[in-house]
Amino acid sequence: MTTLKGPGIFLAQFLGDQPPFNNLKAICLWAESLGFKGVQIPTWDPRCIDLQKAAESKTYADEIRGTVEECGLSITELSTHLQGQLVAVHPAYNELFDGFAPESVRGNATARTEWAIQQLKYAAQASRNLGLNAHATFSGSLLWHTVYPWPQRPAGLVETGFRELGRRWKPILDEFEENGVDLCYEIHPGEDLHDGISYEMFLKEVNNHARACLLYDPSHFVLQCLDYLDYIDIYHERIRMFHVKDAEFNPTGRQGVYGGYQSWINRAGRFRSLGDGQVDFGSIFSKLAAYDYKGWAVMEWECCLKHPEDGAKEGAIFIQDQIIRVTEKAFDDFAGIGSDENFNKKILGIQ
Repeated sequence: MTTLKGPGIFLAQFLGDQPPFNNLKAICLWAESLGFKGVQIPTWDPRCIDLQKAAESKTYADEIRGTVEECGLSITELSTHLQGQLVAVHPAYNELFDGFAPESVRGNATARTEWAIQQLKYAAQASRNLGLNAHATFSGSLLWHTVYPWPQRPAGLVETGFRELGRRWKPILDEFEENGVDLCYEIHPGEDLHDGISYEMFLKEVNNHARACLLYDPSHFVLQCLDYLDYIDIYHERIRMFHVKDAEFNPTGRQGVYGGYQSWINRAGRFRSLGDGQVDFGSIFSKLAAYDYKGWAVMEWECCLKHPEDGAKEGAIFIQDQIIRVTEKAFDDFAGIGSDENFNKKILGIQ
């Protein structure tokens, strides 16, 4: 069993143009003041990090780590959620996702994909230079527009899509292997890897690659009505990252999982600040501790109601209260009578 590390905080939703959210040192000092012990860094935001430079310069990577550690924190992981999304984009989403890419490759799907793949390879190298062993990303999607089979999906369509997804990710996974870092896919609606079965289909296409691991975020499973506790039992050997994020699902006679095209505030399924939703975090933290999860518990704040600064302040305390300091002794040791092999055989009636 392992005591989880934390609390950590994903910085993506907090970065902004005003202090203390406009540079790495300032936001780290803010996070530390709330009780966080680690920060997860989004690699697409230059206010935090130059990803290519961190990949190519150990000196620069040491400077980034030094900045964080001077604030009393650790870097938990890096994230390439936006770049990972661009590894696989169906043409229907080209315009919507072009904003995730630099202007130089917008309007050119091939160039955008090549840029995204290189970004992921930089992330593997940068993670190594920073002394990290796990990295967060999205899988991207070629098939999401067919998630509901109407019109009927042509035979072989899903297999072709996953074969292509595997072809694109296999060289990236090999790069992570060379750098000794687990690549953790956040299983998420909108991605081709959106539940356990789709993850298993992907694993088949990348030959069960040892580095094709998971970022566990129960909030996305609440909104899918998926058993997020059973998921841990099934996939705990692949879970290398943990986003602590709450959610609620309150269906009515008017809407359910799909939300009727409503805004987040008006959907049946909504993300909430920690403690305000329906996720059973007590059971989650217990399972992860029992399964020897060795990573961080990182708050990802997404809430359509509560102010982010309040969510962060409450979130640090919430996670700290959930972390179980695992025991090194059995509760009934006081009643132990000692044993050896001969004594055990005697009890069993074995000569």
